[in-house]
Amino acid sequence: MTSGPYSEQDVLNLATSAYEQDEAGFSIITGKCALIVIDMQDEFIKPHWSPDWVPAGTRMVPQLKGLIDKCRQFSIPVIYTAFADTHKGFDRPGSIKFMPIAHPNADYDRSPYFKDGKIYDALEPMPDDIIIYKPSYGAFYDTPLETILKNMEKDTLIISGTLTNFCCSTTARQAYERGYKVVFGSDVTAADLPEMHEAELKVMRKGFARVMSAAEITADIEKYG
Repeated sequence: MTSGPYSEQDVLNLATSAYEQDEAGFSIITGKCALIVIDMQDEFIKPHWSPDWVPAGTRMVPQLKGLIDKCRQFSIPVIYTAFADTHKGFDRPGSIKFMPIAHPNADYDRSPYFKDGKIYDALEPMPDDIIIYKPSYGAFYDTPLETILKNMEKDTLIISGTLTNFCCSTTARQAYERGYKVVFGSDVTAADLPEMHEAELKVMRKGFARVMSAAEITADIEKYG
């Protein structure tokens, strides 16, 4: 495209390409990577157990388990996060109680949930894995994640887990702003509504991450391993 003036269609075409086709220009260098498995805990993944259950998250467990196993095979650290009752809730953003995400008008008892951050059985962490309990959406907020990554000398994060458009994308944004290369798993993340998943992948692709399927991530790991 030549220099301006630019028509409305010109800029729409550029935006469409950035949201739907273009990709970040970096490769996955295995020795510099960590896999972040976000909030694959019973409240979101155990079928029928919680009002916050994400069925799409349950369905993608086998795909994610395969990626976790591949990362372990190539000595890529696996770091789990879980939303839990840390510091008696005093470290949570105070405005969360006003947000619809807390279902304030729903007729159910929320008190049994999000206490111990138990990871879903099929994705049980191994002894060498790290578990970080977090008080909010992003995995960097009031957690030791950045210190851990610096000590491991990792500069590339593979993001997986739930929910695509909340904890996963918030973590991706936080990582991007800290200078990390971010890989966002298109089929190893899940949202409560399919349309929100797809919309967030487009945002990630344009401005925050390299969006890749588990098969594409695995191929890069094997290529550069």
